[in-house]
Order: sequence, then structure tokens, then C-alpha cells
Amino acid sequence: MEKVLRKIQMVDLTGQYEKIKPEVDQALGRVIASAAFINGPEVKAFQSELEYYLGGIHVIPCANGTDALQVAMMALGLQPGDEVITADFTYAATAEVIALLKLTPVLVDVNPGTFTISPGAIEKAITPNTKAIVPVHLFGQCADMEEIMNIARRHNLYVIEDTAQAIGADYIFAGGQRQKAGTIGTIGCTSFFPSKNLGCFGDGGALFTRDAGLAGKIKMICNHGQAVQYYHDEIGVNSRLDSLQAAVLRVKLKHLDEYAGARNRAADCYDKAFSGHPEIIKIPVRNPQSTHVFHQYTLQIQDNRRDGLRDYLKSMEIPSMIYYPVPLHLQKAYQNKRYKQGDFPVTENLCSSVLSLPMHTELDGNTLEYITSSVLKYFTH
Repeated sequence: MEKVLRKIQMVDLTGQYEKIKPEVDQALGRVIASAAFINGPEVKAFQSELEYYLGGIHVIPCANGTDALQVAMMALGLQPGDEVITADFTYAATAEVIALLKLTPVLVDVNPGTFTISPGAIEKAITPNTKAIVPVHLFGQCADMEEIMNIARRHNLYVIEDTAQAIGADYIFAGGQRQKAGTIGTIGCTSFFPSKNLGCFGDGGALFTRDAGLAGKIKMICNHGQAVQYYHDEIGVNSRLDSLQAAVLRVKLKHLDEYAGARNRAADCYDKAFSGHPEIIKIPVRNPQSTHVFHQYTLQIQDNRRDGLRDYLKSMEIPSMIYYPVPLHLQKAYQNKRYKQGDFPVTENLCSSVLSLPMHTELDGNTLEYITSSVLKYFTH
């Protein structure tokens, strides 16, 4: 087991930049020379190119992924007290915007293998006050969207896809039809945070919809509720993707599928190394209805050995992360008398057993060998 010379990163943005430096530098220079920093040509070009990539859907850029979720709920006219169902095992931003708008977050458990929201749990949580479902395409693959959309149609609910971790993934319907993550529900939302699969050099986000009227409303809300300057038809927010970030995203969008391929090769290497040890390590389950773009590669470590493994990897200068250590229903901000410890057994088990290993586009064979050998050594020494 040869120690790697370059410091191992959870996400190697420097290495990625080095490979596309001429393209990125030229794009940034173009914006600076034009001084069109807000709503400039680069934003419009990125919007158009992302629309094409996603199959012709309307794209509305915004300032970040959390804003995208908030604007989606505002555009759908959700009112205080309306219930919105989402996963208990996710980052807090998903529930945060529900609470900020005085809506009621209704948390449900996830599938134990794929970590995505359980359609059965959604169905059981629906009440007359339910207005929307927010499935999270966690760690790089789609939730069970065909079943979720069927549930939504039966109960006349909106579906807001949180695809911050799965842009570029394909969902495969029973008949073989494919659609990109974020383009299936009423509205899709994504983040361009630097560590995301399609990440800029700061904050950024976008919303997707097939409904032209809804797209117009979203665009207005993102721009202080105005379609014409100084005429405010909606209560809006100030949420814009700036031109410098759009310029970076235009470059990276051309490489997005290539990046997904690199991540899948790294995941295949991890799978091969760990699949022979199911009694101590559970590798990620790949949903056959979805391609996987591996925003994260997340193991489940058995027998309460997760924290020990994490400490050992740290001693070997290998970073790792726990996504997520505390279920939303046990977070102080989201505690509610309707939930108690034990109500979401899958999520609670995951929070005590998951560990994500380095996953990015620049992982080479030597680095992967060092990481996998170190993990296996911990369980055999």
C-alpha cells in the first residue's frame, strides 16, 4: 500500500480547475471585459445550454439551491399551514424553506438501500392538508419518481424535485423512457455550490419546469416580482445567478457527463474492493430505475465501527464525512411533538452507520488503492 504524494481531498476542485483552466480563465476574462456582471450574456447562454442538456425544459437561474426551493414553493402558491412531505434523511435546507414559509414540514423515512424517500411512507403521511412532495435525489441517484408521480396524481399534489446532488442523472421509467433528474415533477431545483457535480466558483442555483406559465412566474419572483422593471406583480425576492458564475458553469456543463463517468469509475473501484465484505461494509445500492452520478460514495459500516473507521482514516490522512449525523426529526430546530426517537428507524440507523469516502473527478488509481486498502486494513488489523 503506497502512500499517495498529493493530499487527498473529499472534493478536489483545484485538480479539476487545472484541467479546464484555459477555458475557465478565458470565460471569466470575457465577463470582466464586458462588465456585464448581472443578467449578462453569459447567464442567458448558460440558461439556454442547460435547457438543451435537460431536454428542452424551461430553466430559471437563481442565487443558490436553497432559494430555488423557496421560490418553487412561492410560485406554487403554498400557504401557511399547508403540509409538505419530504425525507427525514437529507440536508436541512430541504425542510428549512418549508418552515421559513410557515408551511408544515412532514418528515418520512427513506429506503434503506438507496437512501431516497420511501413512496410507501409518503402515501401513509398524506392528509387533507398535504399540498406537495419534495423528493430528494440523494447522493447522486433519483428517488422512485414513477411511483411518486403516480401518488401525486392520485392525490392532486405538486412534486418539487430536489436534485442538488443528482444533476445529470437519468430516471428510467418502466417503459424505458428516460428523463433527467429534476425534469419529472412540477418543478425541479438544483444547486451549483462548488462541491456539486456541476459547481461554480461561489453560490448558484436554478429551477426547472415544463410549464411556460409557471416558468414566467418563477422568473418574476426571482426578480423582485417584476416582469417589467418597477412594475411588481408578485411578492418576490432578489435571487440571481451572476455572470461570472454562469461563465464557469458554461465551461463545466460541457464536461458534466465526462465528470459523471469519472465518478462512476471511482465508485466501481470502491464497489469491487468492498463488495466481498458485506458483514461489515454495505456498499451503496444502485436503483435500477436511475443512473448514478455519485455526488457522494456512502458506505454503511456495521457493528458500531463507523466512528472507529473514521478516526483510523484520519490518522492515515484520508478524509471522510458523515452525511448526515442527526435525523431532521431530532434536530433542535425541527423537533415536533408528532415525532419522537424511533419513529424513523431506517434514517436513525443510517445516521449512526453511514460514512462517505472521497468522491470527485480527479481520483486516480493510486489514490483509490490507498483509500480502499486503508479501509480494509482497519477491519483486519
